[in-house]
This record gives sequence, structure tokens and C-alpha cells, in this order.
Amino acid sequence: MASTSRTVWDEHYAAGRDFRGLTASERGLFAEHVPPGTGSRALDVGCGTGELALHLAELGYAVDGVDFAGSALERAGARGHGVEGVRWLYGDIEGEVPAELDESGYDLITLRLVVAVLRDRSRVLRRLAARLRPGGAMVVITPLAVNTPEERRSIALDEDEIGALVEGWASVDRFDAEGRAVLVLRRPPA
Repeated sequence: MASTSRTVWDEHYAAGRDFRGLTASERGLFAEHVPPGTGSRALDVGCGTGELALHLAELGYAVDGVDFAGSALERAGARGHGVEGVRWLYGDIEGEVPAELDESGYDLITLRLVVAVLRDRSRVLRRLAARLRPGGAMVVITPLAVNTPEERRSIALDEDEIGALVEGWASVDRFDAEGRAVLVLRRPPA
């Protein structure tokens, strides 16, 4: 999934490390700008240890969380033990898309802190957009290069990269969540 190997990601999560947690700003933006959760399906791409997937389940979504780091999924499963409506799926969204993904599509697809490390962002987003149900939304949350130290630039996008990412979407809403761009994309390119 990423420009970094599966082994590196597995070791990262196996060592107990994580990334900055879901912020109150992000939670508020989800509550205000995404389709209602009751009876809806969500796909959390690059779900890591499951914080966003579990939040979406709290909002009423049936959630598929997918990641290619087995140690992240183990932690997600432990974190969400007993939570109804969440499936943890192993797979590389850039390569072998998990066969278990819901064939009927998703009302919400999220990519939080993952899009910057994808090798071919446009291709991946097009493939994911094909899984959006009518009226659905894709939400991309990414650090901005302008707010990111040079040594960590690989995890962030600059304005040109964001422009390329949203090209062709009929509806693009952009919000700020404590220095991160939150993009709510609707009606994908044909």
C-alpha cells in the first residue's frame, strides 16, 4: 500500500507505535459533513489500529477496515473486541484488493493519513470511487506539506498534489482540522 514496505509498517505497529489520534476537529467534521451512519456501510482504507473505523461504527456504520500491516489489524481487533458491525480485512489497496470488500459498495470511504504514501494516488482513488454508492462520499485526511517538517515530508501533500487528487470530482469540500486538510469528495470522475 505504501512506499514503505509491509515489513516496516508491521514492525512500526508491532512495536506499539501509532500515529496522532483522531482529533475533536476531525470527529466534528465527520458528524457534520458525511452521510448519516445508520444503515450505511463504510470502508476505512489504511485503518491502522482501528480508531477511525471504531468511531464510524459508533456513528452507526457497518465498517470494513482494511490494512496491509498484520500487526495493525491485530491491535485493531483487540481494540474493537466485541464491537458489532466492524470487520478487519488484510489487504493491499494498491495491489490485491481484499475479496471480502462489500460488493454492493460503500456510502463512505475514508483514507486518513494514508493517501500521501500511496504510489499511484489517482489510480487508487479511481478504483475506490467505483465502490461508492450514489450519494456517497470519500473523505481524505492528510497532513499538509507547509505544516510538516522537511524530514517527514513524505507523509504530507502540497497544494499541487491536493489539486491533482481532487481533479474531476464534481463536489469538493475542504476543511482544516488542526493543520490537516480534510477533503470531502462527492460524485467521482467518470
